[in-house]
Amino acid sequence: MRTKTLRSPARATMAALVGKHPDGAEHLRRSLGVETAARRWLIGAVMPLWLGAGVADWYQHRRTRIEATAGTRESAMHALMLAEAGVPVTLGLLCEVNAGVLATSAGALGAHSATAAWDVRYADQRRRIAPIEQHIHSVLEVVPLMATSLLAVLHWDQARALVGQDSHRPDFRLRLKRRDPLSARARAGLLGAFVLCGALPYAEEMWRCWRARPTLQPQPAADTASAGTQQPRPTPSTGRPE
Repeated sequence: MRTKTLRSPARATMAALVGKHPDGAEHLRRSLGVETAARRWLIGAVMPLWLGAGVADWYQHRRTRIEATAGTRESAMHALMLAEAGVPVTLGLLCEVNAGVLATSAGALGAHSATAAWDVRYADQRRRIAPIEQHIHSVLEVVPLMATSLLAVLHWDQARALVGQDSHRPDFRLRLKRRDPLSARARAGLLGAFVLCGALPYAEEMWRCWRARPTLQPQPAADTASAGTQQPRPTPSTGRPE
């Protein structure tokens, strides 16, 4: 194989090996280890961070009595965002990652960001969004971007083909994985964690909201709501609302 046909850093690594560079083996080991490290970071850090932030966000909704303030409409937005994030997670675990999966992940990322903006704009007028919840929202918005970026890096050839920067044609076929570094047990565990820390808490929230107010119509803003959490507090000196 001629080294000039390879792309950097593969070209530099192969050139070092062909030239019997003393650090050639170390360069090759490092290059081969990048994919493993990126995959471990995605599964062992990014996914738990996202699931943990989701549970924390659910707790904040419960603490601010979402069922009595923003109601079922906001809970439906949360379910929509969970589905938008869940689609690329499921595809990445079960299907061959190609240009089609990467395009779906990018589309889901855009839809998730738009829904998050819609959600906050609606909720801000109906319940108190504490600073801690705002920080949780930041994590929930950044983590899908991290996951999508890592997925593209792990499958860089298809990412380049998707945007027309590679000689290979993009592959949009949906196929189950033939070989996977993750065992079936690990994939089942990840899907189980998604259900336990994602689907179940937000299903409970939806049920709680629907039982309190069985409608998807927008609830009154806090200044007219009878049970809002953003009602003005009396001042210590006059006893009148601030």
